[in-house]
Amino acid sequence: MEKFIVSARKYRPQLFETVVGQSHITTTLKNAIRHNQLAHAFLFCGPRGVGKTTCARILAKTINCENRTKEGEACNTCHSCVSFNEGSSLNIHELDAASNNSVDDIRTLVDQVRFAPQAGKYKVYIIDEVHMLSSSAFNAFLKTLEEPPPYAIFILATTEKHKILPTILSRCQIFDFKRITLNDTVEHLEEICKKETIKAEKAALQIIAQKSEGCMRDALSILDKIVSFTNGEVNYKNTLEHLNILDADYYFQLLDCMLQQDLSGAMLLYDDINNKGFEGDLVLNGLAEFIRNILVCKDDKAAVLLEVVESFKDKYRETAKKVSPSVLISALNIISEAEINYRSARNKKLHVELTLIKLCYLQQALSIVAEGHQLSKKKLIDSAQPVAFRKIKPIEIKKPGQPAGMNPSNPQQAASPETAAPSAKLILETQKPETKTVMPSKQETIPVNGKGKLTALNKIRNQVKGAVTDPAASSEEPLVEAQLIACWNDFVKQLKKEKNSAAQSFELAILRILDKNSFEAVTANSLEQKFLEKERIRASEFLQEKLKNRSLQFSILLEDKPELRPKVEAPPSIRDQFIEMAKEYPLVKELKDKLGLELDY
Repeated sequence: MEKFIVSARKYRPQLFETVVGQSHITTTLKNAIRHNQLAHAFLFCGPRGVGKTTCARILAKTINCENRTKEGEACNTCHSCVSFNEGSSLNIHELDAASNNSVDDIRTLVDQVRFAPQAGKYKVYIIDEVHMLSSSAFNAFLKTLEEPPPYAIFILATTEKHKILPTILSRCQIFDFKRITLNDTVEHLEEICKKETIKAEKAALQIIAQKSEGCMRDALSILDKIVSFTNGEVNYKNTLEHLNILDADYYFQLLDCMLQQDLSGAMLLYDDINNKGFEGDLVLNGLAEFIRNILVCKDDKAAVLLEVVESFKDKYRETAKKVSPSVLISALNIISEAEINYRSARNKKLHVELTLIKLCYLQQALSIVAEGHQLSKKKLIDSAQPVAFRKIKPIEIKKPGQPAGMNPSNPQQAASPETAAPSAKLILETQKPETKTVMPSKQETIPVNGKGKLTALNKIRNQVKGAVTDPAASSEEPLVEAQLIACWNDFVKQLKKEKNSAAQSFELAILRILDKNSFEAVTANSLEQKFLEKERIRASEFLQEKLKNRSLQFSILLEDKPELRPKVEAPPSIRDQFIEMAKEYPLVKELKDKLGLELDY
């Protein structure tokens, strides 16, 4: 049984001309070989699976080839080429920097560089994934990379150029590999299918190329899997099934439901998609890409960016003509927000269904209207309703010579041209005449809203009117100093019974009447002020009840009075102590004078 080799290895390019999608790299290298202008160090950087290591190997084989062609290609027949193809060449050394990234590995490599090649012109060192080298390994490699022997060539390959030290970059010729285009990938897959006698539909190969995202190695791996899955026949349907890709027909149906505001159809369609095992985030991502493709088709210049199956391109263009850009842009915003919040949603299915509900009613909720040269969003409402203003009577402006019988309360007379100001205009919306509501007495009942009941607002108005017109509430007695002090002392007694610490502060406060409804309590220090503030509300309620004055209020005033401060006696000085001592014991003063002593003040 013949041993199976995957297509990525079996059909690996052996010449520059067989490298797919990197003509700008291969042409430069062939010209450099042909004109003998090879650099001593190369850096190949770019995405995965686009041919970096392959080009490095072809370059290493070509520069050691004994019979190169005029185009700068290897002959594949000389001893050097044959030994390279068989993997037995001693002039080519490959190092995986991902597993050999220490200083010792680089030192071993540097020691090998000192020996000249036994056969051939150059010794080529290919270091793959060079960004995995440690900083110390890079530093150990710097001197050799800058000034290698004339027979040594280094080819560094990496997918992450930004991780390489600038000192390494400055010593290399840098070649940036690009992603392989969709058409190049499809053409290469078709050639392989012909060689392997595989029945493959072009639509299926286009799906594989889209899934590979510009990586030829991934495309070949996917092709091998599908061939094994389908027993040698690659068609559009089984490719979608194997790659777990949702057919574009579902997205076209979802878009139709969205445009027709068919919510039930969209929900049933998503339920069918969900039963087939497609996750919600996959549906949202595919729908966003689908709407993006339709938006791209709106402009013929941007239609080249459309990367879909050829059989669907015409359908995309026809659909783009039916949908307005405003709907597509708003839908993209909704789907993008749903994708961001999908992971944090606890009910994934409900999260996607809510997104579909928003999309189905998108046209009813939003509209993008062109205003001049800018676009602005406006919310649509069912109908514009005017603001209900209360009818206001115009103000009468008196003029000299106005008739005495003019009634200012009459709107007709007040709004007449003879009495209104010439510069002022009052525009009122014609409304139904309002009926002036008269507040009833306690025995009357006014039917409101066609019923014999009062509304809640009228009840509140009656309560307020009753509270204002109540003679018992309106009769408030003015403040009398004797009564105020008596009630204040009663409140102090109450605080003492409660053993409240504020009692002493209330007892020491001095009351000063300001007017018939207000007074102030004067304190001597901030501590007493704080105690008064603490019980201020209780004191106000107590005094209002005792003095029968609901408008009574008092303020707290802090006045610093020296006479109210506690007197603190200062200790006597040394002179005062001596004077008192001399009065009591005269001999002490006599001794001081005889000895000529002085007091130390």
